Amino acid sequence: MGILKFIWTFLADSFQTLILAASIFLIIYIFLFRPFQVDGISMFPTYKDGEYVLTNIITLRMNKLQRGDVIVFQAPDAPDKDYIKRIIGLPGNTVSLHDGFVYINNEKLNESAYLASDVKSYGGAFLKDDDPVTVPADNYFVMGDNRPMSSDSRTFGFVKFEAVVGKSYFVYWPIANMRLIKNPYISTN
Repeated sequence: MGILKFIWTFLADSFQTLILAASIFLIIYIFLFRPFQVDGISMFPTYKDGEYVLTNIITLRMNKLQRGDVIVFQAPDAPDKDYIKRIIGLPGNTVSLHDGFVYINNEKLNESAYLASDVKSYGGAFLKDDDPVTVPADNYFVMGDNRPMSSDSRTFGFVKFEAVVGKSYFVYWPIANMRLIKNPYISTN
């Protein structure tokens, strides 16, 4: 009878441990962080195809999103997909493109921290060159870092706040590429 009690206790403890681990995972996944796999080259060289990124969900409830933040959001043209892009224009900003450069409120945006000097930004179906748009409340204007290969707000328009899944903050796979994701417009001094 002792062996049956031992087996029963072992199985009950194992089941409780499994339920506890699954509960903790679900709480973290639903309320705090979500994994996201970069699919494509729209953010290259900042993010490479196949990298896994941890996305912070709780940040959306505690802090405002800022220019330079990299966000994951539901694709406006395919709601079952998620995109990863950099916030360029905030609510109330006027965004325009002139001679291959981005302007915010008529001032040239310094993108040297994440774009090579020879990268140019040209218009698309939504934002055409020399035709400014103003970002509405609770919306963002986003662009990929690989401008020639990115489908972004220049094509599909603004991203609504409620479509934002979270702010990306850590690349965790592959291990050789592990790194924190920093906003180039926020000083850490």
